[in-house]
Amino acid sequence: MTQYDSPRYAAVNRWDSSHLDKVDRLLDVGPGDRVLEVGSGRGHLTSRLAERGVDIVGIDANPNAAELAETDRVIHMLAEELDFPDEEFDYIISVHAIEHIPNLREAAAEMSRVLKPGGEAMFIYPAEPIMGLFAIPTSVILHGTPFKAREIHCQKLWPKKVRLLMAPLGLEERHSEFNLFKSPQFVSVLVKR
Repeated sequence: MTQYDSPRYAAVNRWDSSHLDKVDRLLDVGPGDRVLEVGSGRGHLTSRLAERGVDIVGIDANPNAAELAETDRVIHMLAEELDFPDEEFDYIISVHAIEHIPNLREAAAEMSRVLKPGGEAMFIYPAEPIMGLFAIPTSVILHGTPFKAREIHCQKLWPKKVRLLMAPLGLEERHSEFNLFKSPQFVSVLVKR
């Protein structure tokens, strides 16, 4: 299992404005809404939503992410062990993070637990034809070899798989889509019943 404790990995995390565009198009996040970003990295998306008055916190498995973050709203925390009360958040956003979580079922249960009824979760994740294919550069950064990419992207996901994982937790798919350009990826939006 990959340990995300690399300052270099945290530092190379870069901003992609298309993620904010998806949030704006698919979610109704506004000032005062309580939002959790899972896998926030250095907090690029977290800081932009905070600038709009959103009450947001970003968590990341890499302890260096908070130290290198562009906002004080990023903290070190694992998605499998969320230290928040039940039904704390109106929205959960996770951009290219859930494919990294070995115990995704446990993390999904935690995310459902902290999401309010009627709240929405948006997941953006790679549309990899072969598991780990898009993690090769990260494997080189973290391990010095491309051959550990499947330890990094340890989940191969697509909308039906995400839907089946989340349904028993009370999360129902509202929207899914495939994006080809920049990086082939899926987007799933789910609502907590």
